[in-house]
Amino acid sequence: MASMTIRNIDEDTKKRLRLRAAENGRSLEAEVRDILNRSAAQAPSASKTGLDLFKNLRRVAERFGGIELEPFPDEVLAEPAAKFRHKPRK
Repeated sequence: MASMTIRNIDEDTKKRLRLRAAENGRSLEAEVRDILNRSAAQAPSASKTGLDLFKNLRRVAERFGGIELEPFPDEVLAEPAAKFRHKPRK
């Protein structure tokens, strides 16, 4: 088995872990080991994409009756900006 040292843990966190360990009848080390083992055993969450964001926004909007958007116009709204031209130095 490998060992690990974790530094700079907040005192309040350490107290809560110690209380949790006592409630479960284990040492602080055994409690933290159990938490790490259970956390590492869980399947990693799927990476988020722009489509995931859209789906979440849509789900929220649908709860409130949806939203209506104006269709995007077919005509050009603005002319493209002129290309930046460098003036030669003298």
